[in-house]
Amino acid sequence: MRLTSLAFALLSVASAAAGDCPDQTQTGLNQCAAEAHKKADEELNRAYKKIVERLKGEETARALLADAQKKWIAFREAECAFQGSASVGGSIHPMIVSECLESVTARRTKELRYYLKCEEGDLSCPVPAD
Repeated sequence: MRLTSLAFALLSVASAAAGDCPDQTQTGLNQCAAEAHKKADEELNRAYKKIVERLKGEETARALLADAQKKWIAFREAECAFQGSASVGGSIHPMIVSECLESVTARRTKELRYYLKCEEGDLSCPVPAD
């Protein structure tokens, strides 16, 4: 039963990635997934840098943000290793892990962007309004 579920899940992931990728080989799909993760990471870094700029002069908050981000990166790596554990050794493994990295990174970017929309006087938000 587990193998059937795994096969279905892998095919679902592969078909989702295949629609946007011009190279339909597994190598091509792996490369497309890695590129998508790279773009998501670039978006994350832009949001992170904007927050760091807004925290200029607030060294404690900056240090807390840096610590949170380091721990989040460790979580992301561990989570995606776990998610990809069923495909280790298979040619689809890089795609599975890259798609996880992209998804988890996009969620974190959304969280960081939320901080950039804080209103003046919102004490529940650690980032000053723009």
